Amino acid sequence: MNDNNTKIKIKKKLNRDTIRRILIRSTNWVGDAILTTPAIRAIRKNFPHSEITILAKPWVVPVFEENPHVDSIMIYESNNRHKGWRGRLRLIRDIRKKKFDLAILFQNAFEAAIIACVSRIPIRLGYDTDGRGLFLTHSVPVTRNAKFKDIHETDYYLGMLTPFGLTPDGSTLTLKISESNHRSADKLLTGYGIGESDQIVGINPGATYGSAKRWFSERYAALADKIQDRYGSHILIFGAPGEKEIGQKVTQLIKKSTINLCGRTTLGEAIALINRCNLFITNDSGLMHVAAALDIPLVAIFGPTNPGTTGPIGTKSKIVRMPVPCSPCLQPDCATDHQCMKEISVDMVFDVVKTLV
Repeated sequence: MNDNNTKIKIKKKLNRDTIRRILIRSTNWVGDAILTTPAIRAIRKNFPHSEITILAKPWVVPVFEENPHVDSIMIYESNNRHKGWRGRLRLIRDIRKKKFDLAILFQNAFEAAIIACVSRIPIRLGYDTDGRGLFLTHSVPVTRNAKFKDIHETDYYLGMLTPFGLTPDGSTLTLKISESNHRSADKLLTGYGIGESDQIVGINPGATYGSAKRWFSERYAALADKIQDRYGSHILIFGAPGEKEIGQKVTQLIKKSTINLCGRTTLGEAIALINRCNLFITNDSGLMHVAAALDIPLVAIFGPTNPGTTGPIGTKSKIVRMPVPCSPCLQPDCATDHQCMKEISVDMVFDVVKTLV
């Protein structure tokens, strides 16, 4: 863990004996949510007899549904029941009824601190980002390294806990799959004539937060052709509903039969399908962290983002990246010539694939 976080001195300590109900405010992105799981396990280790509840947006709930360190989930329905100021008041009333003793805010937003404060949670812990320190009883100063994410995100979230004497429990990610999602994945694959012994390669050509993180569709297709020619693998194309066009383009460019699942599965089903893959190839994305958490052989293609901060944590994960001068720029869209991705050839990625298949 980064020394700048561990050296922070906080005068206030947590009285673990008086804390019986804990609310954890999840991050809003799937990948970030997965990277909080080592910190959630640490919270369980330090509060073994407390009831732990996750407050999460609907689309990240599958990350926590089977987590053994979580007792219950509250869904923050910001587009429905909790929409607008009336909805926020409804959410606050819902939280008040639970009478939480401690709120741990992994989400850095100002709103998260306001809601915890107005919900009358007596102890509120989090980073003092966005000027929200006034609404936290136990705030952690954001050092330059933490603020600019020069440490891996798993350490960033753990660094919120250690200043208050809470001990970590390793950095291994936790991601479990429900039986219903296992059954859905098996049924889908069986419908395509894919058996348990067949080799499956998953490809995730999309990525949220702009186009800069995406390797080119033509190269993903050419890579899939090489994989099928050499190994005879079944190719599954993964992606969110908003990535249907990307998935369709890659599918059309691949010479042999391919299964395009973009927008056709829930997150829980996608997680179960990735668990069936013998190899997963992806951009820096939430599904990358899914594969890493499941310890699936993984090739992650990085361009404008920094693998030192958001890279996959898995024993079978390999990164393909060209260290061009302008990377990592962390920009959603490339303002120049997308050199960081252009210099990654199909053969470069295929050479890494061959070490994992």
